[in-house]
Amino acid sequence: MNLRPPRVKGLGLVAWLAGILFFLPIAWMVLTSFHSEESAATNPPSFAASLTLDGYRDFFGTTGGASPWPALVNSTVASLASTLFVLVLALPAAYALSIRPVKKWTDVLFFFLSTKMLPVVAGLLPIYLFAKNTGMLDNIWLLVILYTSMNLPIAVWMMQSFLAEVPIAVIEAARIDGARLPTLLARVVAPIAIPGIAATALICFIFSWNELLFARVLSGVVAQTAPVFLTGFITSQGLFLAKVCAASLVISLPVLAAGFAAQDKLVQGLSLGAVK
Repeated sequence: MNLRPPRVKGLGLVAWLAGILFFLPIAWMVLTSFHSEESAATNPPSFAASLTLDGYRDFFGTTGGASPWPALVNSTVASLASTLFVLVLALPAAYALSIRPVKKWTDVLFFFLSTKMLPVVAGLLPIYLFAKNTGMLDNIWLLVILYTSMNLPIAVWMMQSFLAEVPIAVIEAARIDGARLPTLLARVVAPIAIPGIAATALICFIFSWNELLFARVLSGVVAQTAPVFLTGFITSQGLFLAKVCAASLVISLPVLAAGFAAQDKLVQGLSLGAVK
């Protein structure tokens, strides 16, 4: 016997409709990626068009185009390395602001958040001139440093709220046993706050993987990332829709895979502290 009130059923139906609406563009992109360019360019679109892998062959360079693997490797290195550096720096900072709070810690958090208020394009020219004068243009490690500095404020802000839920009694017990700060962070705080750390890492990874402006201006051939490689499909000859959809799907897969792998930790982390 179904005892759910009609209001709950209505909200569930609305949630399903909203989910379907959000999923439709992705489903359409996947379907278009398996069409030929002629079928993808038809108006109105042809749902019953024959399927082909030509878009994926063009993307992976099997028909003579540029290979996407260097760009994918660059994006992977920049995203993973910057996320690792962010976690290493954000964990002790968040510990100082939550478990061992400093004076005026709310002002410190506001300062971290205020650094995100500056438009990214406002810092583009100074960073470009710095990279040019130091010989770091088209260098993947310059992007790693930039992504680390860009994601660090939001990571500290997020992890401060996560670490505030760590029981003080556990930390005090570890101190009595003689645990120093590195051991305390690695063996006590981190395992308890792992859902929040995973949520922070996933968000930082997504932000780094999707970043385009700095990568477009500061990279050339050697440090070209996947989003920059994707913009190369828009040429003077027009927009090859099937090829772009295939490329977009492939470039989105690492983020989707990371989100799927960490979905349980992500839900726990984002809901940490929501119920008292």
